Order: sequence, then C-alpha cells, then structure tokens
Amino acid sequence: MLAYTYPLLDLLWTMVMIFAFVIWIWLLIYIFMDIFRSHDMGGWAKALWVIFIVVLPFLGVLVYLIARGGSMQERSLKQAQRQKQEFDEYVQQAAASSSPAEQLEKLAELRASGSLSDADYEKAKAKILN
Repeated sequence: MLAYTYPLLDLLWTMVMIFAFVIWIWLLIYIFMDIFRSHDMGGWAKALWVIFIVVLPFLGVLVYLIARGGSMQERSLKQAQRQKQEFDEYVQQAAASSSPAEQLEKLAELRASGSLSDADYEKAKAKILN
C-alpha cells in the first residue's frame, strides 16, 4: 500500500536530501569550530562571521570557505600536531615514573651492594609504601 503512494524515485530523492542535510549540518559545525578555534581573529570578527553565517547561511558559508578556506586545513593540522605532542609528553611522563615494586627492587639492590644502610633502606621503603 505504501509503495503505491510513495514511489521509489521519491524515496531515493528523500534519501539524497537527508544526506545533503547531514552534510550541511556537518559543514556548519566544522566552520563554527574553525571560527572559534582561530587565534588570528578577534572577538568582534568572530561575532560578525557567526552573525553572517546565521543570517545568510548559504552565502555566509560560501564566503567563509572562499575567504578562509585555505587556512582551515593549517589550523586543523596545527591543532592535531599540538594534541599529538601533548599525548607524547604524557606517555613519556607516564613511562618515566616507575612502579613501587621497581623502586623497592632498586632499594634492595642498593642495600645488597652496601651503598645503603639498613636504617636508610627502611626509611626509603616506608616512604615508597606510603
């Protein structure tokens, strides 16, 4: 019954329009993210771009992509590099700190070699375990 009232071509056209709408929303979100992520614009310039895109969406997006589209990739690349650097620093910091078991093992080696007295060993052991 539904197939007679809604032909296949209309169904395909509806799917194309839904796809176009999703792409449009994604493009708007990406442009707004780029506007607020950009450090080379002041607050007033950002506000004007947002107003322009909200009031005249198609023209605003088109003008933004023409005017600032080339630098969008550069800003995204810089942010990705900054995130990678912060992640690498975090991994190095996490890997550099040894576990309490490793620290106790090193203390035992120092005590066995005679570099550390029994009293110093007990103090350092208590400090690690607390």
